[in-house]
Amino acid sequence: MKPDVRDQTASCQTISAMLSRIGDKWSALVVTYLGQGPMRFSALRREIGNISQKMLTTTLRNLERDGLVARVVTPSRPPRVDYALTDLGRELLGPIDTLVRWTVENTARINAARARYDAENGG
Repeated sequence: MKPDVRDQTASCQTISAMLSRIGDKWSALVVTYLGQGPMRFSALRREIGNISQKMLTTTLRNLERDGLVARVVTPSRPPRVDYALTDLGRELLGPIDTLVRWTVENTARINAARARYDAENGG
């Protein structure tokens, strides 16, 4: 039986949406830091460094919506809020680590290709 084209389109859209999520400027970094264990918002922001409060909030909400991060509120005065990877988020650590290693191993080749392209195309 031939696959339904609509199913393929939906699958491509889902893949594209997830690649956009984990490929944005901050999501992979947040997942990597949370891979070390649960963190409070302020500690996570301090570790990442150059991220605004608004952008970290948005990134965490998006990752929570996608089921990669859990927000855990501990009743206290003031309430304590920790962020942690879900099982799904921990599964993402492997592919992110593989991509990071590939990038590090191939940085020289990538830079050489860019230099060649720029030289040939007046860039």
